[in-house]
Amino acid sequence: MHDPHPDVLDRIRHLLEVRADGAYGLAGVTQKEHALQAAWAAERDGAPEALVAAALLHDIGHLVHELGENPAAQGVDDRHEALGHAWLCAHFAPEVTEPVRLHVAAKRYLCGAEPDYFDRLSPDSVRSLALQGGPMDGAGQAAFLARPGAADAVRLRRWDEAAKVPGLATPPVGHFLRHVAACLRPAADGPDAE
Repeated sequence: MHDPHPDVLDRIRHLLEVRADGAYGLAGVTQKEHALQAAWAAERDGAPEALVAAALLHDIGHLVHELGENPAAQGVDDRHEALGHAWLCAHFAPEVTEPVRLHVAAKRYLCGAEPDYFDRLSPDSVRSLALQGGPMDGAGQAAFLARPGAADAVRLRRWDEAAKVPGLATPPVGHFLRHVAACLRPAADGPDAE
């Protein structure tokens, strides 16, 4: 079977296997390890393919910007969720892109909605939370929950926060690319289609 998206899959593989070797904040894991742990958690929880793909790709925005490995340490919100969403929209449907776009908002939601969630954040998540607007108030929480994809973003956020375990063995990038490939839009459905 001919793959209509070899360049996209090759680019994702390259980003995760080459560009993602940098440190992931203060967590003691690389960005690649973080992505693999999140995707593996989603897969083990029986998440649909689109959500496994979103878990693998949720921080791809960190890999497509040129702000260095840890812009939050310099007080810069890299808006990786928006960058990742924009990059992914050319190739994936909202079932993949919306949880990516909303995973930072989901952290803000959980910090406001669940009193003990903030206490479980890693130090780098606490620092970035301040740059991202802090915990949501009640009105913000209600608005967030009304958005399409919010429930999936909350699931993704929980896997994201747990995916910071140094030395945890996971399947390799190639194992998860089948989920990514299954979620790619047909070439004629892309944003440039006529």
